[in-house]
Amino acid sequence: MRSLRSAIGTALFFAHSLGIYAIWFVASFVIPNKLYWRQLIFSLWSRGFAKISGMTVDIVGTPPKPPFFLVCNHLSYVDIPALRCAVAGVFVAKGELDHWFVAGRIIRDMGTVFIDRNNRRDIPRAGDEIIKRLDDGEGVIIFPEGTSTKGEEVLPFNSSFLEFASRFDIPVSYASITYETPADEMRASDAVCWWDDTSFIAHLYRFFGLSEFTAVIRFGEEPVKNPNRKELAHELRQKVMERFIPTI
Repeated sequence: MRSLRSAIGTALFFAHSLGIYAIWFVASFVIPNKLYWRQLIFSLWSRGFAKISGMTVDIVGTPPKPPFFLVCNHLSYVDIPALRCAVAGVFVAKGELDHWFVAGRIIRDMGTVFIDRNNRRDIPRAGDEIIKRLDDGEGVIIFPEGTSTKGEEVLPFNSSFLEFASRFDIPVSYASITYETPADEMRASDAVCWWDDTSFIAHLYRFFGLSEFTAVIRFGEEPVKNPNRKELAHELRQKVMERFIPTI
C-alpha cells in the first residue's frame, strides 16, 4: 500500500507542479500584475502540495505580514510549501538549484533569490535582490543554517546571510519548523527531513509513502534588529531554539 501511495503521490506532484507552472507561464503574458499573479500561483502550488501529500500545517503564533524578512531552521524541501501555506513570500536558496533541469527555471520564476555560497562576493548581489523584493512589498524567507538537517538541533546561523539586514537596520522575524507523523507511519526525521545522501527523487518517492503528517510552525513575537551581523545571527538562532521542538 505504501508503494502505491508513493507512486501515485510522486506522479501527482510532478503533474501538479508542471500544470501550475504552465498556467502561470501562459497567463503571465497577458496579466498585468506579474507580482500578484506569481504569488497567487505559488500559493496554489503550495496548497496543492499539501493536499497531495496529506500535510496539515499547524501555526503557533502570528505569522508576519508582507513585507517581512523571516529566518527559519531548515529540515527539507517540504519546508517551502509548508511555510508558503503560512505566509506569503519568496525564498532565498542555494545557487546550485538554479541549474536543476526544468525545476531550476520554475524555482527562479517563482521569485527565488539564489546565492552562490562558494562566492562571498555574491552575497551583496543577493542582498540587493532581497532589498528589491522587500521594496516591492513581498516577504522574504531564508534558511540561515545553510543546509537541511535531521531535526535534532538548530545549527549555527551563517551571519553572512544577514549582513544586509544588519547594515540596513532591517527587522528580522523568526520561526521554527518541525514535523510530526502518526505512530503507525515512518518517523518524520526519516520520511520528511532530507538530510542524508539520498537523491531528491528517491527521497520524494519515500516521502509520498506517508498517508498524512503535520508541519508545526512556531512564529516569534517581535522582530529582531542588530547592526552587528554576528550578534544578530546568534540572537536569532537563540530565539529559534527557544521555539524549536526536535523532529523524531
